Amino acid sequence: MAAVDDLQFEEFGDAATSAANPGATTIHIEGPSESPTHQPGLPRGSGGEEDDELLGNDDSDKTELLAGQKKSSPFWTFEYYQTFFDVDTYQVFDRIKGSVLPIPGKNFVRLYIRSNPDLYGPFWICATLVFAIAISGNLSNFLIHLGEKTYHYVPEFRKVSIAATIIYAYAWLVPLALWGFLMWRNSKVMNIVSYSFLEIVCVYGYSLFIYIPTAVLWIIPQKAVRWILVMIALGISGSVLAMTFWPAVREDNRRIALATIVTIVLLHTLLSVGCLAYFFDAPEMDHLPAATVAPNQTVAAAK
Repeated sequence: MAAVDDLQFEEFGDAATSAANPGATTIHIEGPSESPTHQPGLPRGSGGEEDDELLGNDDSDKTELLAGQKKSSPFWTFEYYQTFFDVDTYQVFDRIKGSVLPIPGKNFVRLYIRSNPDLYGPFWICATLVFAIAISGNLSNFLIHLGEKTYHYVPEFRKVSIAATIIYAYAWLVPLALWGFLMWRNSKVMNIVSYSFLEIVCVYGYSLFIYIPTAVLWIIPQKAVRWILVMIALGISGSVLAMTFWPAVREDNRRIALATIVTIVLLHTLLSVGCLAYFFDAPEMDHLPAATVAPNQTVAAAK
């Protein structure tokens, strides 16, 4: 009864206050039982959830917030490009580990890239790979001809520029072409999911990390060992690319989807085999001048 009387007294006090001050604002605090109820959303099918999980279509608040932060500055300002390098050491190592140890059935973009795609890792991975291939190629040439009296070692600095042109052209032009193709197919097929250009560059950049230790091991002069190493590296990095881009094209025409994945793997194979053949297994021309000078000297002596 005391609680009822207090409640009636409070209501009477509020009514008296409202009558005395017509312009006053009255604040009414609802009890827990009076809180509005939220209608649950429609349940989504398991197939849609699986596709969103694999393709990364979920529009989470975190992703939208990060995307909004990156678009806050104009593209001609330094702050706009600074966001592409805003990653910590843990994120970079985590993405490197994901590119070396791919998980079957898991999407590399969804697991590691989509929350914060970066250019820091791809840039330095490509730069390290360039010097690894160039230096290892020179050392390999030196070890092969070590002990030969007619061989004079001359460091080939041009291999650095050649390797840089090949690696950076592959890491930027191929993703650009693939991004354009996915955008074109996205206009033809409504259900196809397209990655952003930055995400594709990020995937290609991190997929090249496995070739850094492989290039160092290519110093071993045995060709059989080199080809075994290149097949292992190609299998790891190629599987990362195939598992990443297959979900984006599987809703397309079957032939086009398979042709896209085969083209991606073939271009990656061409890069691997081309680097091995040019920088490590290329025929050397060091002995040709000595072989051509000897007959001229013989002719001169005979005269």
